[in-house]
Amino acid sequence: MYQFSYAEVAQDVEVDARDRERQALDHSIALLKSAEASGPRSRDAIEAIYTTRSLWAILVEDLASAENGLPEALRAELISIGLWIMREAEDIRIGKSQNFKGIIEITTLIRNGLN
Repeated sequence: MYQFSYAEVAQDVEVDARDRERQALDHSIALLKSAEASGPRSRDAIEAIYTTRSLWAILVEDLASAENGLPEALRAELISIGLWIMREAEDIRIGKSQNFKGIIEITTLIRNGLN
């Protein structure tokens, strides 16, 4: 049988998790781009806002967890970004903003930072 060290398995799990995070952010970005083209009152916008807010709620919850392995300062910065994205999405939902571009740019930067 194959024998793997705990470190090898843990590293594989971390890589898989980053890959899933990257895919989720890619999906959110694609929806936001479609919503930007369709307009803030479109069905695309509703789906993009819901998906983006849900994704960032999950990410913020994970970042706030003591078990999260990222440095505390980085986690705090990412939580702040996540809260900003969720507020911007809510502002779009209630008609106070149309800032899809800002959310797309920030989400893209975060996605590109996943290694």
